[in-house]
Parts: sequence; structure tokens; C-alpha cells
Amino acid sequence: MPVRLAKKGLIILDRDGVINRDSAAFVKSAAEWIPLPGAIAAIATLGRAGYTVTVASNQSGLARGLFGRDALLAMHRKLRKLVAADGGSIARIVVCPHGPNANCSCRKPKPGLLLRLARHYNTALAGVPVIGDSLRDMQAALAVGARPILVRTGNGVNTESSLTADDDRIEIFDDLAAATAALTQE
Repeated sequence: MPVRLAKKGLIILDRDGVINRDSAAFVKSAAEWIPLPGAIAAIATLGRAGYTVTVASNQSGLARGLFGRDALLAMHRKLRKLVAADGGSIARIVVCPHGPNANCSCRKPKPGLLLRLARHYNTALAGVPVIGDSLRDMQAALAVGARPILVRTGNGVNTESSLTADDDRIEIFDDLAAATAALTQE
């Protein structure tokens, strides 16, 4: 039986660099997981605006042995608790636990995580907002006909500078709060 979507449908967020601070040394624990300014409130706002908020995140630190599943689950409990305290919720979190050389179908830029969410909700991804800070987030969104939205937090500034004229379908905002403001005005 398919899970029901909120009235505005699905929205997919990347985690590191969009919701929380990213780290070249990887975010390895709940203590290291620090939300970006305005991100938690933005997630709650998206839910109140009628979106089913989900997260799709590459987590190669698992494959590299930098942290275990329990640490990852603790980070996600912290995220959900903070969002709930602000009146929102995250409906589903999916992760790719593989390393960059695993050649799996779920590691962005491949669209496997997005397709998993589409199957779970029995919905098409055409036009679904996918908010990320890296080129691989944008590539995964474009591969399934979703709506790619780049934020300048995390790796976003570097990603923006690498875009070409062919990347004109990618919307760009300063951060998750700015992207949320635009989406909730539609």
C-alpha cells in the first residue's frame, strides 16, 4: 500500500552542506552534526506548507569505517528531534552507505536514492524539488526529471562556479531557508 504524500507532494533534501555543516573529515557523530542557520526552521516550514520532506544522502563514511550505523542513526535522531521541536517532521531518510568506487546504483550522481523514494511514495519524480549543494545532487535530480535546486551552503559556491550554460535548469539560492521561502510562495 503506497504511503500518502502531503498536498504539495514530495521534496528531497541532501543532508551535509544543506541541512548541517559539512566537513572534509566527515561528520562522524551526533556531536559533530551541527545544523546550518535557518535549516531546521526551513524544514518545518516546508512541512507546514504541504510538502512531504525527505532526505537522500551519500554517506560513504560508513564504507570507509569512519562511523557505524548506530552513529548515523544518532545523527538522524538528532535531526528529527530538532525538526520536531520546531513543529515539523522528516518523513523518510535514505542513504547510500557505499564508497565512491563501489559502482552502486544509489550513490549520487546516480539516481537510485531518488528512485527509492519515488517507489516508496508511489509517485513520479517529474518536477519534484531536489535541494543539494553539489553537482552530483543536481545530476541525480536531472536524471529523473526532478527540479534541481542548488544552495550556496556547503559545497554550493564551488558547485555554482563550475556550472555551465547547459546547467540553466538549476535554480540557485543562498541557503535552504531562501529556497524554502521561494517554494512556499509558489
